[in-house]
Amino acid sequence: MMNNDTIKIERVTTGYRNSHGCIAVTKNLEADLLCGELTCLLGPNGAGKTTLLKTLSGFLPPLEGNIYLNGVNIYDYKESERARLIGVVLTDRLSLTNMTVEQLVELGRSPYTGFFGRPSSSDRSIVDEAIELVGIADLRQRSVVTLSDGERQKALIAKALAQETPVIFLDEPTAFLDYPSKAEIMLLLRGLAADKGKTVFISTHDLELALQIADKIWLLDKNKGLSIGSPSFLAKEGEIGRYFDRDGLKFDKEAGVFRIIV
Repeated sequence: MMNNDTIKIERVTTGYRNSHGCIAVTKNLEADLLCGELTCLLGPNGAGKTTLLKTLSGFLPPLEGNIYLNGVNIYDYKESERARLIGVVLTDRLSLTNMTVEQLVELGRSPYTGFFGRPSSSDRSIVDEAIELVGIADLRQRSVVTLSDGERQKALIAKALAQETPVIFLDEPTAFLDYPSKAEIMLLLRGLAADKGKTVFISTHDLELALQIADKIWLLDKNKGLSIGSPSFLAKEGEIGRYFDRDGLKFDKEAGVFRIIV
């Protein structure tokens, strides 16, 4: 049984190391992610959202501090162990020219079968369930390169589900989608968190949609730091406006929407 605080962040500074030393992006972050919740990471461009997501995923070591997954430092897990605990969906365009949707989703089983391993009947059942769950059964034999952006995102989410990890991280999963498709993907992810007890963490620019759907919001800014709470709490406390208000644009905390001021 997972702890309620699936991921815990203690005094984490994110950033990069290069030949000139360390370049910090965000500093001294303290937070946790809970199982069964959809958490959305919001912030202005350049706030460090993708850097934080890559750090939490184990792709990029923190410059300082520790990240714990089920009470264990994520770097104490072997890479093969992390692959069974954390699924990641990035915005990178796929270059899999001859792969069907079904074959893509089957890659989610590679932490268990090995990259060139043959899926068992049990693996195939898990793949079938993931495909059905995201509603792309009619696409399973389609080539990935023929998919629309929304269909491709669903296929990648199905791959993460087939990986059977308790944690799923997604970087801009609704980028390039029309509004109905954005809402469909976000509602799908909230359902996965609530119904499957997964920890789902999304970096997104879709602020107003996140405020309607997310269980928890992380607001990130290089200068203002990290502010965390439910959407209603952050709106009523004026935190949304503090992070996003600009000349000519103000957040209406009563209505929960942005207003253009002319």
